[in-house]
Amino acid sequence: MQITQESDYAIRIVYCLAKSKMRRDARSISEEMGVTLRFSLKILGKLVAAGIVSSYKGNKGGYELAKDPRDITFKDVIEAVEGSYYMIRCLNEETPCNRGASETCSFRKVFCEITEEVNRRLEEATFARLLTQEK
Repeated sequence: MQITQESDYAIRIVYCLAKSKMRRDARSISEEMGVTLRFSLKILGKLVAAGIVSSYKGNKGGYELAKDPRDITFKDVIEAVEGSYYMIRCLNEETPCNRGASETCSFRKVFCEITEEVNRRLEEATFARLLTQEK
């Protein structure tokens, strides 16, 4: 099991902005992170909509973090591009159990615990922490 490529790239893009501590244009971000410009722009649009990244137009335009890296978690970034993380679809209230056994299903209980643990760990993983560990 793995996160989607879009989430992986989104985390790398936010990391790039956190590391540089300055406004960057989409082309330089995409080149540094090895993501196509088109996909980078799509991801940056989602990060801007989520309030994680700020976008500036014009000659000195580009992108920069809208928040301090210690206030941005991996969970924030993944949710910005993918939505909420659930280990299995029946944990999402929008896609209930097709067997009608949501509250009594043994599988659901186990996967719910795993989902909660993964989400807790993603909330603990901040970009400031990542930058500190890198040094």
